Amino acid sequence: MPELPEVETVCRGLRGTLIGNIFRRVEQRRPNLRIPFPKDFVQQIQGQQVVDLRRRAKYIQVFLNNSQVLIIHLGMSGKILIEQKNNKGRADKHDHVVFTMSSGHTIRYRDPRRFGLMALCSVNDLDQHRLFVHIGPEPLADDFNANLLASALTNRKMPIKSALLDQTVVAGLGNIYVCEALFRSRISPLKPTNTCSLTEMKKLVPEIKQVLQEAIAAGGSTLRDHVQPSGEMGYFQHTFKVYGREKEPCSRCSAPIQRIVQSGRSTFYCPECQR
Repeated sequence: MPELPEVETVCRGLRGTLIGNIFRRVEQRRPNLRIPFPKDFVQQIQGQQVVDLRRRAKYIQVFLNNSQVLIIHLGMSGKILIEQKNNKGRADKHDHVVFTMSSGHTIRYRDPRRFGLMALCSVNDLDQHRLFVHIGPEPLADDFNANLLASALTNRKMPIKSALLDQTVVAGLGNIYVCEALFRSRISPLKPTNTCSLTEMKKLVPEIKQVLQEAIAAGGSTLRDHVQPSGEMGYFQHTFKVYGREKEPCSRCSAPIQRIVQSGRSTFYCPECQR
């Protein structure tokens, strides 16, 4: 599933094409994705101007001039592709929603597995929408710090790796970047959260921010088939220190990287460096 850097990359790629332009035509080609499309989906979007575009956790929020917000989640295989005015791409049977903009650009939402979603919400109700009401702080926000994370983990007894994947603790973190951040901060993914010290959180938080920022700068991709809106492949997967490197030597101590399963997800770590 695309993680925070992938969604941020998509948002940045879409802003220049969407903001200030109007949805001249909206084609909804099936009744549902992971969930049904909202009632009168096309009618509520078509003819509206995009006034802003933001990311919240792993969701894209498209703000319209009728005070509605189009919410998009890419799911497992969703992609958003931008086609230039005079450079139309090949249509695909998995293009479930196609937006034609007043600029002449075509934007395709392509999702073979249909695990993504699109929803609509009034801007006044956005923070209380069921998708966002329980989501934790943004990891790249200035106010996300060691004290905030330590406070959120105080009464939990689960392993730190599992806690960081809990979206109520921190928004948007996924399996791969959590593995990478824990390795960088030398914290075992098995460490119980109620035994984590503030000193450790002061090491972990900057590493979380750094690994996410590096992935965004690299056009981040955690999936081999992830495509940016420009059509380019992301390439941050080639710089992972531990993820996907089972039995390979650790870049710090040369001990073999170990893979375990936590909460149904693969965890990669160095048993020597991360004690």
